[in-house]
Amino acid sequence: MNEIAKLNPECVWSNFYKLTQVPRPSGHLEKVQQFLLDFARQTGVEAFIDEGQNVVMRKPASPGMENRKGVILQAHMDMVPQKSPESTHNFETDPIQPWIDGEWVKARNTTLGADNGLGVAAIMAVMEDKTLRHGPVEALITADEETGMYGANDLPEGMLKGDILLNLDSETWGKFVIGSAGGIDVTATLDYKEVDTDPEDAALRVTLKGLRGGHSGLEIHEGRGNANKLMVRFVREAIEDYEARLASWHGGNMRNAIPFKAEVVITLPKENVEPLRELIADWKADFEDEYKGIESGIEFFAEEVDTPKTQLPEEIQDNLVDAIYACHNGVLRMIPSYPEVVETSSNLAIIDIENGTAALKILARSSREDMKDYIVKTLESCFNMAGMKVETAGSYGGWDPNPDSETLHLLLKIYKELNGEDGIIQVDHAGLECSVILGKYPHLDVVSLGPTMKSPHTTTERALIKTVEPFWTLLKKALEEMPVK
Repeated sequence: MNEIAKLNPECVWSNFYKLTQVPRPSGHLEKVQQFLLDFARQTGVEAFIDEGQNVVMRKPASPGMENRKGVILQAHMDMVPQKSPESTHNFETDPIQPWIDGEWVKARNTTLGADNGLGVAAIMAVMEDKTLRHGPVEALITADEETGMYGANDLPEGMLKGDILLNLDSETWGKFVIGSAGGIDVTATLDYKEVDTDPEDAALRVTLKGLRGGHSGLEIHEGRGNANKLMVRFVREAIEDYEARLASWHGGNMRNAIPFKAEVVITLPKENVEPLRELIADWKADFEDEYKGIESGIEFFAEEVDTPKTQLPEEIQDNLVDAIYACHNGVLRMIPSYPEVVETSSNLAIIDIENGTAALKILARSSREDMKDYIVKTLESCFNMAGMKVETAGSYGGWDPNPDSETLHLLLKIYKELNGEDGIIQVDHAGLECSVILGKYPHLDVVSLGPTMKSPHTTTERALIKTVEPFWTLLKKALEEMPVK
């Protein structure tokens, strides 16, 4: 696997490889925090953990560059822990296994962690390079971005000293992001008293998997299948026409990932088992036809299991299925002034129904606060009709674009000098920490950039090798050309 560390530029790729060997799933960051502190100590730069559990590093200006504006290089240390069904990988203990596949770096049966490990690796390369010329540089490596931007939300005010923030969490080389959507977590819950199953009934575990999944901000507009929303279509027909009853439902595992797998256990009269298998085959064919050209690996099948002792009461079951069916999922509206960019969306990410508790978890996004409120109330109305309790948390605002940014124009100038073509200015639907940080440091001039990555938050996540070297070259030159205070 050391072949990764030898790619150009080695200063970035070697640090990225080292990061892949340190477990760092969201919520379990002790090892990577210590890794970063040890790196800073060995490199000779100041470093500490702030009260938000973020790692902060400080490197003084090069001689003669003390009058330049201070730059904050920002990335997040955590990664999304997704793995293929056959993988035995333990994200809390096992290293990622990166490998080179042609022009891409990928991981074996797991997410790669290039989101945002390549950004962290570039920051490490800046911190350890004694030849770079730059003004004062700070590193802000945030905690638990993927699960709610907790590190950014708990970032202390008054701690950072810089004037410019370069967020290194963008995922298309040549595009410079100057705005992003806000988001909010919506959770609907319901407690119910289970009822006994008919011991004469059969039970089936029905599994839908093999969907592409993906990032619920960057890829929500691509029309990929949501396993929970596809599963509910089958479940409703099974209940209505085959006397099925719902015993449990588990689908998805990350709010910001489009769910690629869902699994339900249903009970039904034994004489309906074979007709139900035929129904599953019919739905599989329908899904394949509906998603032709988008999804190519859909698996939909049933396995007989022991009949569970309990299941949902019929009325509760029907109300929950109706709510899941009616719940908005996907794009709600595009930005009128940027019609190629999603404005408002929601992702029905996680469903867990079993043992007397139902929980539905959604990430809603919008670049407009009024539309974010609208999508939340849309979801609340849907779940309220099912008698569910609805709570919101983790709200963060959008990042308003500033096309007159001095830093943006510097980056565009350097990009054109290096590449002979114009860079692209972009507003993202994905949530970036920039909006949260700007709420605490409103004076900052902010731009987000990065090398090209595809399919973050999935087991097909990959980084385009040829984009990392020009990204690094631009970053170095930008640090050298930062304006005076």
